[in-house]
Amino acid sequence: MTESTIRFFGRRKGKAITGIREQMLNEWLPKLTPTLPQRGKIKLKFGIQPKSLCLEVGFGGGEHLAEMAKKNPEIGYLGAEVFLNGVASLLAHLNGSHRSGVGEMALEDGRVDNIRIWPEDIRLLFEKLPDGIFDEIYVLYPDPWPKKRHAQRRFINDENIPVLWRLLAPKGKVYLATDVDNYAQWALERMNESAIFTQTKRDIHTPPKGWITTRYEQKGIKAGRTPNYMIFQKKDKKAKKNLTNAKK
Repeated sequence: MTESTIRFFGRRKGKAITGIREQMLNEWLPKLTPTLPQRGKIKLKFGIQPKSLCLEVGFGGGEHLAEMAKKNPEIGYLGAEVFLNGVASLLAHLNGSHRSGVGEMALEDGRVDNIRIWPEDIRLLFEKLPDGIFDEIYVLYPDPWPKKRHAQRRFINDENIPVLWRLLAPKGKVYLATDVDNYAQWALERMNESAIFTQTKRDIHTPPKGWITTRYEQKGIKAGRTPNYMIFQKKDKKAKKNLTNAKK
């Protein structure tokens, strides 16, 4: 899958980015963006030697990713987000300037260098990522694409599910959260029909232990929407025969 064959739907930039956030995008982001090899698989390099790796797809404003990385300094995190303002927001969380709007070009006190950022569509990395690289993959409040004719634009679809399976280590998990009920139903159906994942959390309206909420999630709750929290665990190698759509 290449840039010429991927169609992206959605915004790439919002209001003007200025001040410390603009500076971080220009000077800091390139240092945190993985370099793609011309051949072979990508090797994610961090400022630490991570015990394991996690991926967050579409990290939005970056609250969840930044907090997860802070609470788990021994784990390496790769975050992907196309919306440039969201990338700038994550960078502000990393250096503590997300509220003040001012800061220095440095990590916030007490934080380690365990985040890498892919400021593009994650699908562009799929073929470059090795098998079993991640222990956890987070897909939190993805674009619901509510119109029926747009349903296949949803990230949880028949093409991407086998790729998630390939990228996960044995017993690895996909965490999915959405406050759109028909997306939740869609995801449950697609993941269960794939026969390569097992749903491990049946009570989908109670957040997992230690859950980190986001500004978007709180906004949805105030608007009367109910979050759905789903966890899917990768099945063992015997499930590989079901990967008819996998693209390696």
